Amino acid sequence: MTLALWILGLPLFAFVCLGVIAPLRRSGRPAAYLSIAAIAGSLLGALRLWLTLRVAPETLEVSRTWIPEAESPLAQVGLLIDPIATLMLLLVSAVAFLVQLYSLGYLSDETPASLGRYYTFHSLFAFAMLGLVASNNFLQLFVFWELVGLCSYLLIGFWYKKPEAARAAMKAFWVTKFGDIGMLIGIILLWGQSETFQYTAIFERARGFNPDFLILVTILLYLGAVGKSAQFPLHVWLPDAMEGPTPVSALIHAATMVAAGVYLVVRAYPLFELAPATLTLIAWVGAFTALLAASLALVQEDIKRVLAYSTVSQLGYMMAALGAGALTAGYFHLFTHGFFKALLFLGAGAVIHAVGTNDLFRMGGLARAMPQTAIVFVIGALALIGIWPFSGFFSKEAVLGAVWGAGLTLPFLMLALTVFLTAFYMVRVICLAFGGGRHPEGHAHEAPPLMASPNWLLAILSIITGFYAPEFGGLVAPKAHETHGPAFLMPLSLGLAIAGIFGAWLVYQRRVIRPEAISAVLKPLDVAARSKYWLDDLYEGGYRGGLLALSWLIGWVDRYVVDGLVNFASAWTMRFGRGLRQIQTGRAQDYLYGVVAGLILLVVWTYWLI
Repeated sequence: MTLALWILGLPLFAFVCLGVIAPLRRSGRPAAYLSIAAIAGSLLGALRLWLTLRVAPETLEVSRTWIPEAESPLAQVGLLIDPIATLMLLLVSAVAFLVQLYSLGYLSDETPASLGRYYTFHSLFAFAMLGLVASNNFLQLFVFWELVGLCSYLLIGFWYKKPEAARAAMKAFWVTKFGDIGMLIGIILLWGQSETFQYTAIFERARGFNPDFLILVTILLYLGAVGKSAQFPLHVWLPDAMEGPTPVSALIHAATMVAAGVYLVVRAYPLFELAPATLTLIAWVGAFTALLAASLALVQEDIKRVLAYSTVSQLGYMMAALGAGALTAGYFHLFTHGFFKALLFLGAGAVIHAVGTNDLFRMGGLARAMPQTAIVFVIGALALIGIWPFSGFFSKEAVLGAVWGAGLTLPFLMLALTVFLTAFYMVRVICLAFGGGRHPEGHAHEAPPLMASPNWLLAILSIITGFYAPEFGGLVAPKAHETHGPAFLMPLSLGLAIAGIFGAWLVYQRRVIRPEAISAVLKPLDVAARSKYWLDDLYEGGYRGGLLALSWLIGWVDRYVVDGLVNFASAWTMRFGRGLRQIQTGRAQDYLYGVVAGLILLVVWTYWLI
């Protein structure tokens, strides 16, 4: 627990120092050094914690009263450290450290104040994600969940003077909030049923819950994961998040924002296991998301957007595995993906930093000018494609085997087709950026050591982490279909991957087939993919139309109902007042007549009363 507090406390300490001490925050590099040192300490603590629990696996939990109540605490704050949390703490702290180190070179042109602001947000982001991972109850998790969303908004919109960055940050914030509302309702319903937010207590009592209630509450929790982990139909925010600095993209896509949704399902898996209908929904949506995003990646011209849609696709893989009942496979792919996706984004950042453009069609021939970057990018791409012995091969095979073993034939076929498309669009990126004889505008140069060293470390991790599959077997007893996939699976997936590699090489390197010819043959699909299947247009139209309609309705209610009632009361008050003024004539004889009439009425009333 001391190690866990150390892991969480150091980034928080860095954030508080940078947030409170303005001269330190505006100092630039000193602020960066403090933030990097803090996350390096968290990484050392996470590594020590992982080694400790690897030797003697156990579950440690501590809680303190947060919101007191007469009989028992309404809410508690605490930590839960087990193998699931430990591996995630290691992933988050490792990627955050390497990204922060890389950022020092990538953002070297920023002003000291801007650089200090960047590292302030980074420290808060790291603390929020680490706190989310180590939480032991749903209420505390939700607090950190929203803090992660806030940090992503701040970092995506870091270059806030760019309208595109400001819009992308706002889009990410609002789209994820749709899912967060469902998640919050689910947490409230769980508390109403169990009178606690604690994971362990809720999981113990869940077997006594009504099956329909379990389906409802798990779907609501899953909505939060749909938003954060960019599952269809709330995936539209993630590609636009590329407007932030490239290191931010690496952090969000590898170990923080998008990983939070998958981690939620993993952490709450004892609930999801009791709702098979929800798991089936998760598997189908995950497989569809994987295929949809892979098809969109095929037509992107921005190197970062290709990787963004790739992230959406791989998140679909993870969710499909979890929906198939394969906690081990889904979490394993989350872990390996964190390293090779960070590598790909940082490699893309090195390219952008060197050539000054994101456009793949303005690159080319970079393998000669940037050989180190080319090597590490190819390593990351092969891991993503799933070629042996890279880490993605092992976790991808585990996912496909789990989905097939669960009897989900159509989702399996969607994921298998995604294997081919993934290989095709990643080799397309390699050929356009690094292959060929073209040279980009400007003077391409190799990344400086501060940017190159994190890439090489991530490249090594992208190779060796695949061989640590037994570590994930300790998380939960694997299902039979997780440990023994069908015999045809490996040849099939490798064959599809190799076919995708060879096809992209023929099209974009050898130019045997012109890309324009393929687009012409598949014109309806090409137009649809380039239009992002009109989903963004649908949302924007609905948002604008809904906003205008709501504004008109509110204006009508304000004008004719609220103002109408006020004006009605005012008009009748004035009319009644004018009527009363008629009896105030100022003549004595009129008042005498009134007194006599009043006496007569009083006598008559008294007579009838008696």
